[in-house]
Amino acid sequence: MQALRHAPHVPDAPHVRRAAVRVDAGDDRGALPRPWASLGYDEINWTYTAQGKRTLNTIGSFAETAYHVRPHYIFNSGTGLGLPHWGAGNVYHEDADGTPFYDFTIADQVYDTIVGAGHHPLVELAFTPRALVPEDRAKADFAFTPSPTLYSEYEAGWWSYPPKDYAKWGGLVAALAAHCRDRYGADEVSHWLWELWNEPDISYWRGTPEEFHELYAVTARAVRSVLPGAKVGGPAVTGGDQGAEFLRGFLAACAERDLPLDFVSFHTKGAHFTPWRTYGPIGAPAPERQSPSTTKMLREIDRALAVIEEFPQYTGLPAIVDECDASVPAHWGVYDNPNFAYRNTEYYPVFQAKLMKKVLDLNERHTAQVAEATTWSFSMEGERYFEGTRSFVTASGIEKPLMNGYRALAHLGDRRLGASSDAAVAVDDLAALGAGLAEEVDVLASAGSTDGRIAVLVWRHADDQYATDDEPTVVDLRVDGLAAGEWTLRHWRIDAGHSNSHTVWQDLGAPQDPTPEQLATITDRQGLERYAEDTTVTVDGPGLSLTVELPLPAVSLLVLVPGTNA
Repeated sequence: MQALRHAPHVPDAPHVRRAAVRVDAGDDRGALPRPWASLGYDEINWTYTAQGKRTLNTIGSFAETAYHVRPHYIFNSGTGLGLPHWGAGNVYHEDADGTPFYDFTIADQVYDTIVGAGHHPLVELAFTPRALVPEDRAKADFAFTPSPTLYSEYEAGWWSYPPKDYAKWGGLVAALAAHCRDRYGADEVSHWLWELWNEPDISYWRGTPEEFHELYAVTARAVRSVLPGAKVGGPAVTGGDQGAEFLRGFLAACAERDLPLDFVSFHTKGAHFTPWRTYGPIGAPAPERQSPSTTKMLREIDRALAVIEEFPQYTGLPAIVDECDASVPAHWGVYDNPNFAYRNTEYYPVFQAKLMKKVLDLNERHTAQVAEATTWSFSMEGERYFEGTRSFVTASGIEKPLMNGYRALAHLGDRRLGASSDAAVAVDDLAALGAGLAEEVDVLASAGSTDGRIAVLVWRHADDQYATDDEPTVVDLRVDGLAAGEWTLRHWRIDAGHSNSHTVWQDLGAPQDPTPEQLATITDRQGLERYAEDTTVTVDGPGLSLTVELPLPAVSLLVLVPGTNA
């Protein structure tokens, strides 16, 4: 077991006072994967709202590669009115004789927006349309009490039953695939991923595993009948014990039946705050301070990768963690439980940077490899300012610090460089890491193969959103292997005082009806901000030494560009 300074819950634990970080620009570790280049959300009908479009376009404007975008509910029946944790693509219908017909009005709006912003859909083929619900079965075992907050049995859960007619389901899948091919072209659609269902190991699927396996066979066959080269996969299970068992059974069924499988998907969450909702006075503190756990997420990913490795024929497939989130649910915030406050602050983007690096480190211990680690974060319509939902933006489209975490990751080059920190927590022994990662300073470094830039992300973080420190950690950063000559040094920062719209909003008195002047003040500070002016540094020896001071939590992005005035 590695010796940890402390677990995050230890009171008065010592802070990291100094850290030595080393980067070797001559140590090319190979292509740097981009596991962060994907996002998803429940509220499919908010994709094409004005704020939804702006959010996807903003990410598309800085993304270094196209993101996969995965919304729920494309096959659900409904009016197209977006609600938190609900939506409807409303594609499938039947005439009086039971003959299917399709309405792609909403699907077109969704995928037009995603593709128009420069991204590619991950098409989650779910859930059961109203006309395909096995009504006798649902009535027999689904308890439902009418309520003004629920439309009907369908919205309450009938959508989660296996379709009563698998042939009609297959026709629906094939019709959507053909429509998308015709609308967006074969080249664009070749980048899409096609996935059956969501979390079938829990209440999203009210059928048996065997029924799911058969539905997957029907679905994969339907997609491939239209798009022979399409990438199909699943099963998008949760990170719990049931998920691991369901994943193993799914892979065994695919192997036994020789079913098409191009990627394997599963989920992980860092916290399920207890209780989810406190029902306390507005503004009251959390009854128990809780924080997301990196180690919980890494353990669940580690186990899923190990399950995949039980099937050698599938270890080379991309593993897609297409919900990879610090806590659930996405649509609740600080008024539900004050522990969701981290979603508004600098804590969250630093957590994400740390998590992505640890996922890359975990890949080095496995044959199966995580290709995408999807944040289930987007945009919530009608929320109060800084509600604390899991989202990139808040009311009025103000960008939260989380957006800047992804901006910083986009600056990384295409080649990973050897880098180390003497104050980092390694993932070699996940069992030794306790309930959460201790305070650390760690680093992720890269080089650009075309422009020669060296980009270094270095952060200070602990899995404790309530941890504070009046003093910064002094980081002695050395970059070796640089070509002699002059370089331009650029430095961006995310912390309480930089790249942080939430801090600016709080400094203005946390207005829930901000004036135009206040909105302008906030939005002027919402982007990724420079920590210092560009400087010219000269390399005339074995390397370059720099000193960086990091508050808790914080992440610095340092980019070295060959030449001056670059």
